[in-house]
Amino acid sequence: MTTVPSLTRVAFLGDYVPRQCGIATFTRDLCEAVSAAAPEAECYAGAVNDRVEGYDYPSRVRFELQEKDIDSYRRAADFLNFDNADVLCVQHEFGIYGGAAGSHLLALLKEVRMPVVTTLHTLLREPNGTQRKVMNELIQRSERLVVMARKGAEILREVYAVPESKIAVIPHGIPDVPLVDSSTAKAQFGVEGKKVLLTFGLIGPGKGIEHAIEALPEIIQRHPEVVYIILGATHPHLLAHEGERYRLSLEWLAEELGVREHVIFDKRYVSPADLREFVSATDIYLTPYLNREQITSGTLAQVFGAGRAVVSTPYHHAEELLTEGQGMLVPFSNPAGIATAVCEYLERPELILSTQKAAWQAGREMIWPAVAHRYLETFREACLERRAPARTAFAGWTAGHKQGLPAFKLDHLVRMTDSTGIFQHALHTVPDFHHGYCTDDNARAFILCCLLDDLGGRPPGESLNGLSTTYLAFLAASLNRDTGGFRNFMSFGRQWLEPEGSEDSHGRALWALGTGSVHAHHTGQQRLCTSLFEAGLARVEAFTSPRAWAFCLLGIHEYLRGNPNNRAAMAAREVLTRDLMRLWKQCATTEWPWFESGATYDNARLSQALLLSGHAMDHAEMQDIALQSLRWLVSIQKTPSGCFRPIGSNGFCIRDGARAHFDQQPVEAQAMISACLAAHQITSDPSWLREARRAFEWFLGRNDLAMPLYDPITGGCGDGLHPDRVNENQGAESTLAFHLALAEMTFAQHPLPARA
Repeated sequence: MTTVPSLTRVAFLGDYVPRQCGIATFTRDLCEAVSAAAPEAECYAGAVNDRVEGYDYPSRVRFELQEKDIDSYRRAADFLNFDNADVLCVQHEFGIYGGAAGSHLLALLKEVRMPVVTTLHTLLREPNGTQRKVMNELIQRSERLVVMARKGAEILREVYAVPESKIAVIPHGIPDVPLVDSSTAKAQFGVEGKKVLLTFGLIGPGKGIEHAIEALPEIIQRHPEVVYIILGATHPHLLAHEGERYRLSLEWLAEELGVREHVIFDKRYVSPADLREFVSATDIYLTPYLNREQITSGTLAQVFGAGRAVVSTPYHHAEELLTEGQGMLVPFSNPAGIATAVCEYLERPELILSTQKAAWQAGREMIWPAVAHRYLETFREACLERRAPARTAFAGWTAGHKQGLPAFKLDHLVRMTDSTGIFQHALHTVPDFHHGYCTDDNARAFILCCLLDDLGGRPPGESLNGLSTTYLAFLAASLNRDTGGFRNFMSFGRQWLEPEGSEDSHGRALWALGTGSVHAHHTGQQRLCTSLFEAGLARVEAFTSPRAWAFCLLGIHEYLRGNPNNRAAMAAREVLTRDLMRLWKQCATTEWPWFESGATYDNARLSQALLLSGHAMDHAEMQDIALQSLRWLVSIQKTPSGCFRPIGSNGFCIRDGARAHFDQQPVEAQAMISACLAAHQITSDPSWLREARRAFEWFLGRNDLAMPLYDPITGGCGDGLHPDRVNENQGAESTLAFHLALAEMTFAQHPLPARA
């Protein structure tokens, strides 16, 4: 007979009140409900902070982690392991955890040794590549997946191939409230004698509230006693980026339609007690949401369980709840349909009454005590099945130290940056004003900011957003709108030194802008990157430089992650990959499997660009050529003792000729690291990870001279390795090469989606 495991410590992870969001409220309510249902168990929570100062959490919150600081996720895993939690219940939604598609969460799940039960608040039927990778890893590391609607279980089975035995369907919990007549609660809000329509929750464009307002003229013409209450604060993230623009647009719309006096905007984040009073005063609840894929709505569940009549668009959760006389569904973005449904309820009091009774009765299965018992059953099932090997309590720390990656130290980059951009060169550790700035380095610096923002990195004394804004402003200024080309060199006096830069600098600018179109910190930055990228894309098909082709392809690869159907980008990719393939077929032989008659600078970028493009295009020949060329490049850039030895810039490597061993350049090591990590990402061959590691160790002193180029005191990197010494000037290109390599190695070391 199987012994049912006892639960003595149950941990919850997610946002937590007083943070203002639906996940925070859900995590608090679930934690409290499970604690009440299992008083013998110690229930506590870990809270995800979206701001450095955190929040004034209640005593239930025992540990905190910073959304974008990956180290805090590993510390949280150590805490949970040390505390011997019996089970961890994770609240998952894209957007509440740091990293690409919330991938920082995986760093925690990789290290915890207790069973994991993950509640999925959002499920995407058509995830992008990064979202799917994160979901697949999340599914693998969870013993149970909880969804709140049958549609969620269907998506898990059909889209993610999750076995039925791993899925638990548990409804969204709601308070247990009596069914009351709405007229008794209206006086306290000054709407006695009115028919009250209500929408509540965090306000944002996805709510579709504008369509409900557009339905009001017809409703009020037939029922002038109607008042529509829009209750709730603007979503904090929307407020931070756009202010009250959406709410103001709703107010202006109401004025234009002549219904302003019938609409009450109450922009409070209300307490649970106050919310129950608002719901009690409601006759009809409106959820005109725009996204069919929404499988969970806490607001809908609460109003439904309180016995209110609901008019809703047919998103998945509404379709399941509002059946058999328990509510009405109307088409998306259809004010006329909303008006018809509302008027039918108002003109048929017996229909409202029967709907209220049916909804309230169905809601008894959703009250928090019932939901808590279902979760406890799921927790115990997960504990029975867990057979994971024991782990070291502090695995999160020891793994990092064994790998030997330095900590990020961006002091030198901050010193090298002024309000215009990053300086090209340095005299030892001091910026060299004489040579001014260049687009190449500001592009590299902007890419680094995007990578670090995904990782949660922060330079001391200055925000990443401030640095990324400076670098992006430089890129925007570098675009010559008259020619469509990017200028490269700017003097210290902010004068452009040529009307147009090289094809390579144009390609590096597009690479940075393509990256920023998806990974930039703010929506405004992403939009600017997109417009600049598209403005500079038209010229690339005429380029003749293979390095420029590669840089452009890397930018196109990133851009297409966020804009997968952009025809211009796909057409440019076709042309540039065809050009690289043509070079290969004209030049490559068995003894010289390379694209050109010389291997010069940034060599591995050719292989990397062709590999990533070929993989995205499902082109097997491209991938084979890319891997073949990269294997050869690895073989010739290695000393007999096994150190990485980049091709020297003092002569390069010429077919049937000499090969220069010095001066060895940091950008060559960085290019090799990026290409090998891309190869590992696509092939899962661990040998590529070892080669990336070998190239990274070149920066740290595993090289011909056994001398480190990276300076951990300043955070800078020497400009190259000469036959007898390290070049002590710590310029932008070399320092950025090191920090970009470190960021990519950090991504590879942890269970995050790999970056190009």
